[in-house]
Amino acid sequence: MNLLAGLRNLLAPATERKYNVVDLARDWFNGRAVNSGVTVNLSTALQVTTVLACARVIAEGIAQVPLQVMRADGKTRLPAMDHPLYPLLFRRPNEWMTSFEFRDMMGLHLVLAGNFYAFKSVAAGRVRALIPLDPGSVTVKRTSDYALTYRVTMTDGASRDVPAEAMWHVRGPSWNGYLGLEPVSLAREAIGLALSTEESHALMHKNGVQSTGVYTVEGTLNPQQFQQLYDWIAKYQKGGQYQQAPLIIDRGAKWTPSSMTGVDAQHLETRRFQIEEICRAFRVMPIMIGYSDKASTYASAEQMFLSHVVHTLAPWYERIEQSIDCHLLTPEESRAGMYAKFGEEALLRGAMKDTADYLTKLVLNGILTRNEARARLDENPLDGLDVPLTPLNSIGAQLDEEPT
Repeated sequence: MNLLAGLRNLLAPATERKYNVVDLARDWFNGRAVNSGVTVNLSTALQVTTVLACARVIAEGIAQVPLQVMRADGKTRLPAMDHPLYPLLFRRPNEWMTSFEFRDMMGLHLVLAGNFYAFKSVAAGRVRALIPLDPGSVTVKRTSDYALTYRVTMTDGASRDVPAEAMWHVRGPSWNGYLGLEPVSLAREAIGLALSTEESHALMHKNGVQSTGVYTVEGTLNPQQFQQLYDWIAKYQKGGQYQQAPLIIDRGAKWTPSSMTGVDAQHLETRRFQIEEICRAFRVMPIMIGYSDKASTYASAEQMFLSHVVHTLAPWYERIEQSIDCHLLTPEESRAGMYAKFGEEALLRGAMKDTADYLTKLVLNGILTRNEARARLDENPLDGLDVPLTPLNSIGAQLDEEPT
């Protein structure tokens, strides 16, 4: 949250405030502290490899499949390549970004911040460019009549109000209906524990996985002697270049190390559990980010990949498609059969043998023409292959249905 948004929060009525004073103070000082003692915000959360991997696997799943504007004319559905919105979504939304880069950013914003904002550059009543905005620079306000306005903080620090019709706002899961929930904030305890255990594990290895201990001497040390002894132990016992050096002591002093094992600290077990916990928060199968247990087999892994498409990516596809239909297409275009569609069938392709078997069954049963099957393989059509085949066991039934 930026300072301006925080001040607006404090000036708002108590019932409309999103954060209390303590939370605002933590936000202004680079994030919100959690029980594990670390600060969790978008920047620190991305330093957790599980968060980064979950965000990437969803964002790239949104970006890697084609997104097209389609036109339905009766039973025929074809890409509306002549529509001005088609090249924006399919290839180039603005002068400096590709469609992949744009949708990859959209996925990251939705997964981590819960909201994606893009300014609609309109000319002659048509959207000519989509300009993505940093979610942290946009504040959404809802009036008493449920109208929405957007306050955007520009790069020079100035703010301007943008009407709802000039903003494309895609929301993640929402509680109030006009603003998406922030997943990083909701899962901050799980992310904070992952950060804390990783930091403590790193420090343990930095010190040569050396345990602490008790150094006892005869007699009483004055403050100067205590400090000198403390500095000497810190230099020669912390690990690093001295971790294998023997500890030489005199004057009847004794060094008693305190034992500690990795099992006692539960580092590995905790870190493994946090992978699963963070994956659960982002609704990502752990195998999709490279984590699997010994119980996984090739067959089960294949079903997990399919589950990722069906249960993780498909809801995001539907959310974005409906947002395009409602906020980028006009009502007249929607009534005329225009709609947005992700080509997720590319993710459902298996090996070439599986693809060939799948297309063969569709062609032989008359569901696809041979040229439609070729199109799914990005092959050019051939003459005479536009008529669907009729299965032999269906010919008799068709003859019986013909009038005599």
